[in-house]
This record gives sequence, C-alpha cells and structure tokens, in this order.
Amino acid sequence: MFNQKVVVITGDQSGIGKCIKESFENDGAIVCGIDIQEGSYYHGDIADEKVLKAFVSKVITQYKKVDIIVNNALPIMKGIDDCTYEEFQYALSVGITAPFYLVKLLKPHLNKDASIVNICSTRAAMSQAQTESYSAAKGGVHALTHAMAVSLSGIARVNAISPGWIDTTNTNFEGANAYQHPAGRVGKPEDIAQMVKFLCSDDAAFITGENITIDGGMSKLMIYHNDQGWSLQ
Repeated sequence: MFNQKVVVITGDQSGIGKCIKESFENDGAIVCGIDIQEGSYYHGDIADEKVLKAFVSKVITQYKKVDIIVNNALPIMKGIDDCTYEEFQYALSVGITAPFYLVKLLKPHLNKDASIVNICSTRAAMSQAQTESYSAAKGGVHALTHAMAVSLSGIARVNAISPGWIDTTNTNFEGANAYQHPAGRVGKPEDIAQMVKFLCSDDAAFITGENITIDGGMSKLMIYHNDQGWSLQ
C-alpha cells in the first residue's frame, strides 16, 4: 500500500519517530526525515524557518510530490518553576509552529489522497506537575489538527494520535506499571506506528479531524484511595 509513497516525518532518529520511519520503509515507502540528531535525510532544527524551507526544497526537488506528513518531533518538557520564556517559546516553535509551517510549505505539493498525522499526547488533556511547555505544545497541535482538517478538505485528511506511556527503551515493566493500564502493559512504539499507517491508508478514508488516544486505557481508569489496590503511600 505504501510502496514508493513519499513520507515526510519530523523527529525520525529515535523513539516513536524512528519506529514510524522504519515501519514505512519496511512497506516500501520513501521516507524523508528531518531531525536535530545526525543521520536523518535532512539534519536541522525545525524551530528554524530557514531550515524548514531548505528541507522542503530538497524533498520537492528530489521527489516532486509528497503523500504523507507525520509531525512527530518532540518539544521540550519543562515546568512553570524552571522553564524560561525562551524555552517555552522554543517548545511551541517545535510543537506547533513547525507542524503548521511544514504543512503550509508542502500544501502545493501534496499528492492526491494525501494524509497528515500529528503526534499529540494524552498530556494535551491531563498532566503531571511541571510539564507546562510540553503540555501546551501538545494541546496546540491537538487544536491545529482539526483546524487543518477543515482547511485542507479535499486536499488531505488530517488526524492526530495521542500516545500515553510508550516505552522506547525495551524495558520489561511489571507490577503496578503494567497493572495501571487496563490493557495490562506499557505501550510500545509499534502500537503508534501501526495506527499511523492505518490513518494513512485507504481503510481510513472517512476519518479526518480526529484525535485518537492510544494509551492502553490508562486515561480512562478512575482511581480512588484504597480502591482496587490503589492507595497513597
């Protein structure tokens, strides 16, 4: 299904992004990644407008059209006590401005039946303390998703995925870490990559503007003190 499709992805050198990249490549896609880490198709910081323009220029010069965009790059996570003005602005640049501007630049070059997937987070709707920069960026990309879905009607479908706890270290989590997930385990990058590919497939042709949570049911679990084994220690 994805053979010779041109896929653009941000943050493709580690974690979920690397898994998505490899999954598409295994299905025959041409993946053009951009990452601040070395080894990507294009090395650079997506918070920089000039970098985004140069990246898009390279992709379009080489491939002419783009079929899929995956906005995955990770904003910094810092809290209200220690996050500076500049750091907060940088988180928003990576998490919201870059996805918006990348799609804007690529819009004239989107192939027929193009698909865009924004990697959001359950932190767009729930939080730990001291995570304001990350949560704000993910909340913004959630809203950006449905706005772009409407603006790009007839041009591309736009959806978001909100991962919960996804382990990228191959750790075997047992006990409470697994039990707190109704699915019985911590998530894997493959859980996200498979949903990305589904949303980009013809099987999802009637899905746009949606945010799909993939967290093993963790955000649906109601926790009360001394109920079902949960207690404050």
